[in-house]
Formats: sequence, C-alpha cells, structure tokens
Amino acid sequence: MNGKKVNPDEIREIKLLRSQGYSIIEISNKLNRPKTTIFRYIKGIEILPEFLKNWAGKRGGSKKRKVLKESESLREARSLIPDLTYREKLILLSALYWGEGSKGDFGLSNTDPNLIKVFIGCLEDLFKIDKTKLRVSIRTYEDLDREKCLNFWAEITGVKKENFVNVNILKGKKKGKLEYGMCRVRVTKGGDLLKKIKSINKVIADLIVPIAQMDRASHS
Repeated sequence: MNGKKVNPDEIREIKLLRSQGYSIIEISNKLNRPKTTIFRYIKGIEILPEFLKNWAGKRGGSKKRKVLKESESLREARSLIPDLTYREKLILLSALYWGEGSKGDFGLSNTDPNLIKVFIGCLEDLFKIDKTKLRVSIRTYEDLDREKCLNFWAEITGVKKENFVNVNILKGKKKGKLEYGMCRVRVTKGGDLLKKIKSINKVIADLIVPIAQMDRASHS
C-alpha cells in the first residue's frame, strides 16, 4: 500500500482516526503509510472532545518515556559504579586535565558545573588541596546576569565570589546557550602536581596501544 496513491477513502480514514485522537505513528502503522503522508492529511484536524483526554495522555507519553529511560539509565550506572577507588579517581582527574586542562599551569575551564565539581572534588580527595589554593575566575557575556553567574559558580566551587580572581565579560549574546558562562579553576603553585598528572597521562598513553599498531608489531 505504501507505493500506491492515497485514495479518498484513505484520506477520510486518516482524518477520522486523527479526530479520534490517534497519533501520527499509530495512523501510520494502522494504514501502512509513511508518517510524512499521514502528516500531510491531518493538518487542521481537531481532536473531538470525547477523545481529548486520551489524546493528552499520548502527547505526554514521549516525555514520560524519556524520563523513565533516564531513570533506568541512572539506576544502571549506579549499579555499575557503586564507588570509585583512589586509582580510579586519579585516572579520572588526569583525564579531565588531559581533555580540558590549560597548558601552562594546573587548571581547567568548562561550562559544565558537574565537571568542575568532579575536578575540585578529586583535588581535595586525592591531594588534600585546600580551597584557599584554588583560583577561580569566570567568563560571561553581555546579556548574562553577572551576579547570577557569580553566585552560581561560587556555590559549585565552594569558593566565595568575593575571592574570585577575575570576571571577564565578553561581547556577544549567549543567553539560552551558556546560562552561567564558563568557569576556570587553577591550583596555585601546582607545578609538582602538574608533573604528576602529565606523567600519569603518559603512562596511560603507553598502555593504550592501538589495535592497528599491535597488528603491525605482531607481523614484523
């Protein structure tokens, strides 16, 4: 039926089903027609009052399924990772710096508050880095609320906003994309720590040998 022209009887049925609260996917499956075809004929069709309650429930279905899947994924993740060892946290910290860290000193910048939390948490847990050794600065844009951004990152980092070293306001508009701007966290006198982390990264790089490289080595 997919390849055939839609006849008047089918069009009437599409409109009738729609008026009874059937979704596009349901009509598509029932009539074995593409969703694009169904969409073409349901425009302007109102759901009859007696079917509105059922229709409203279906409209929220996708959102409910999304929330359910997210909850299931979170439960699965917590069962897979009930805790983190010292070694795992060390690898996590080195990976964060590897991906997001600055080159000249031990610090990183990011817009993700959870990433910043994890970075600071690992520093405190692994190396007993005190908050007084952290230098926090933020980068915002003209259309962002400066005070709101300061309060947000102060709560995330645990560093008082009065102790932030810099607030850099850039030209342009980012509202809706970067609600709180970007945060940069740097460890003062972190040279020795930086050497340790870079060494860990080198060890990891040496351990992760690409499969292609292993194949070449085995045939040499």
